[in-house]
Amino acid sequence: MQALIANLSLASLMVAATVTIHFFGLLGLLHVLRRRGRHFKAHESVLGQGGLIMAVVFGIFAIHTLEIWAYAAVFEALGEFKNFETALYFSTVTFASLGYGDVQMSEKWRLFGSIEAAN
Repeated sequence: MQALIANLSLASLMVAATVTIHFFGLLGLLHVLRRRGRHFKAHESVLGQGGLIMAVVFGIFAIHTLEIWAYAAVFEALGEFKNFETALYFSTVTFASLGYGDVQMSEKWRLFGSIEAAN
């Protein structure tokens, strides 16, 4: 029961952290687009519209990357993996909901790890 509470508590903290990262990341992206978006001249050409869409997609990709790295840092801090590269690999695969299964967390923290996919 104690492990369940620890897993769900840490998962709740990480969900709150990633939602906060996403919130402020989107606010930052919106700020940049408001200040620099007119340079794309999206209202004048299809190329400008494409450039604006690409800026948004890359911005969102950067936000997701921060969230993946945040989970990887926690996995490493918990001592779940032998190095950060493995933690980052596991986090990326889990975040993308692929779950290859070649790298696994211990039973102690596996519920916490699975929450990343739902997040």
